[in-house]
This record gives sequence, structure tokens and C-alpha cells, in this order.
Amino acid sequence: MAGRVRRPSGNPDETLFRAAARRTSDAPLADRMRPTTLGELAGQRHLLGAECLLTQIIASDRVRSMILWGPPGTGKTTLARILATTSRSLFVPFSAVLGNVADLREIVAAARERLAFEGRHTLVFVDEIHRFNKAQQDAFLPHVEDGTIVLVGATTENPSFALNSALLSRCKVFRLEPLSDDDLATLLERALRDETRGLGTRHLSADEAALRDIARGAGGDARRALSTMETVADYLESTGGDRITADGVAAAESHRPLLYDKSGDEHYDVVSAFIKSMRGSDPDAAIYWMMRMLEAGDDPLFVARRMLIFASEDIGNADPRALTVATSADAVLRRVGMPEGTYALAQACLFLACSPKSNASTVAWHRARDLVAQRGSLAVPKKLRNAVTKLMKEEGYGAGYQYPHDHEGGVAIGERYLPDEIASERFYEPTDRGEEARIGARLAALRKARGD
Repeated sequence: MAGRVRRPSGNPDETLFRAAARRTSDAPLADRMRPTTLGELAGQRHLLGAECLLTQIIASDRVRSMILWGPPGTGKTTLARILATTSRSLFVPFSAVLGNVADLREIVAAARERLAFEGRHTLVFVDEIHRFNKAQQDAFLPHVEDGTIVLVGATTENPSFALNSALLSRCKVFRLEPLSDDDLATLLERALRDETRGLGTRHLSADEAALRDIARGAGGDARRALSTMETVADYLESTGGDRITADGVAAAESHRPLLYDKSGDEHYDVVSAFIKSMRGSDPDAAIYWMMRMLEAGDDPLFVARRMLIFASEDIGNADPRALTVATSADAVLRRVGMPEGTYALAQACLFLACSPKSNASTVAWHRARDLVAQRGSLAVPKKLRNAVTKLMKEEGYGAGYQYPHDHEGGVAIGERYLPDEIASERFYEPTDRGEEARIGARLAALRKARGD
């Protein structure tokens, strides 16, 4: 039984130090340079500072089940391995893609036996835990609860949506942030000098600007930064060069894909930045975030759809042309396609960002909807009902209605159109911005004339 247990668990007898010993020059630089101690781990100061919870958990040797949430290359797997080492637990990787419930049962059986006879805990590391379905996630619950295993899950997706509430309630979530350019530059310099795990034996030098370019291009991803530098170093070796320059980095980075998952957090974060930039009247930021979406392969019709919504939600009557511009951009995009459709999208984006802003229309329909929910179906005043039959006329339908065009200015002063029960309610309050300032002045005059 014990022999069968060890095979699907990913060689659980492997320790962090044995793994490190097997790292040869044939392994990718990013793998060779994987930190083995907290001191080597770059970034994440919000988690690993002296007074931070995670630091205290590690120092007290009380590692509990947790979820490590963050973008690729921020140290989730590395941190899990270090947690296993510092707590003297066995590190058992479990694949959310290839593993199944039967494999988990074998891992749990071995963990229970190990805890009973050796007093040693088992840290089960599940990368991409968001790929598990609900049943697979539920399979962990009893073993996490009774302490048979310590579960450390890693995910690039928001755990609030990717994990079921039962599992999430039993795990502390730690958010890992993208590494800063300074952190990445430090890692690159370390790899350049390290003669055991890095590139030190190649005796390469590097321009500071080149390392900064690599760091900046990695988008906070240590793995990507180290892989890029290794690519440049391999090219230099093949040409007899010995110095990493900005030109060499540019050549290696010419086809670098953008960090962007159209179904994940990065997508929604960029969309949020796009909308907030337009709302904040910053055309430079708005066009930048829009191009981030388009260059990463997002659906341009999605971008157009967001601007259509924005035109009414955030501009409204402050500039009624905004909806026309957004609608026209959508129509042009559908007619000419991409990449030419970018012209129309860019024009609309900049127009919307520069337009005066008002959410008065949004507030108005929200207020009206809420009152409808509170008061139900109030009767339509009889004077506003159409008297299309003799019986309706006899019932008083339409009686007393004042036809606005028969009055000066096209307004029937004194007429009321809301049900009597809510006659004093006000839903639309124009702002003093853009066209809405003129609308507001006229509306105020009308309300005053009606005695509102």
C-alpha cells in the first residue's frame, strides 16, 4: 500500500534540498534560481515583513491550510516549498489538471500513516486549484478539518469566485503581488553572478539599462524575467558576445506576449482601469488601457460594448452626443472590422474620456425602480388614460387632461403626471455640467412655474 501511495503523489520522499541538489545546468534558469529560503524570496513585503501574519505563522511553526492567490511568477510554488521546509513537513505536489479523487485518497492514507508513526505532517500543494470542480474541492474538506494534511492551494483566479465557500472558509487567503522592477532587477543580478545555480560561470556582464528593460518587460513575473535573460545569454554565447545590452534584450522581447487572461482577473482588472480612466476624464490613461485590451487579443466588440454602456451610465445628458459617438464607433467596427476599426474605437474612447460627466440618468432610473419596488402598481391617473371607447369616456378617462401644445411654450402649467401618492417625488436631478446645465436650468424653471 505504501509503495503505491508514493507514486501518484509526485515523489513525496523528495525534499526541497534534494530537489535543489538535482538542479543542473540543463534545467531552465528560472528553476535553478528558485529561492530555497525566505531570505532569497523577492518581493511580497506585505506578507513577509517582520510583523506580518505569514511571517509569524512560519516563525511559530504553525502552518495551516491556505490559498496563495496571485499572478504567474510571483512565488506561489516557491513559497509553498519553503513553508514545507520550515515546518519540517513533507511537500507533496498534486496536479489539479492530472490528479483525481482516487489519487487524493492514496495521498491522505500515506499522510495519516506518516503522521501516526513519524509525527510528520504532509503539506499537499495544489497548483491551479481553481481548476478543480466542486466535488474535487469538497474531497479535501474532511482531511483539512481533521489535520491529516495541510492544504496549500495556488491560483491566479479570484478565490471568491474560483473556490467553493466551504473550502474557502477553512483556508486563509494570502494575495501575492507582481514583483516590482527593482525586485526583478535584483533577481537578475543575482542570477548573473551565481556560479552554482545561475549564469556566473559564463562570465557575462550586463548594462543596468538592459536589466531594467528585462524587468520592465516581465510584468512582475520572475519566471519570465529569468527566462528572457537566459534567452539573451544563450544568444550571446552563440555569437561570442559577453555583454547583455538593451539591443539584445529588445530582440529577445520582440514577440513577447502581454500578461493578460481574457477570462481571468487580469481581464477584469484592465477593464476596470479602462472604465475608471474614462470616468476620471483621463484620455491618456483611457487609450492606454484600451490598447492593452486590444493588443492582448480581447474582443474589440466587447470594448465597443463597454463604451456604449459608459456613454449613458457616466455621461448621459451632460453630452448627449456621447451615445451617438459610441454607437457610431460600434457600427463602424462591425462594418470595417479590425485593425481599421481601431480608429473609430480610439476616437470614441477619447471623446468619452474628455466629455463632461453625469450619472444623473443612472441615479434617476435607480430611484424610479426602487420606488416601483416599494409602492407596487400605483393606479394611472384617469386624466392620463386614453378614452378609446364610449364606456371609458363615461368612466372619466382623459377628463381634465391638458394638451401641452395648446399652451404657451408647449407646457401645461399646473399639470401633474405622476400618481397622486408620489406626486412630490423627484428622480432626475441634472448636474451643472455640460449640456445638463442647460437642461437643469429649464427644468428648474418648469418646476417653479408648476409650483413644485
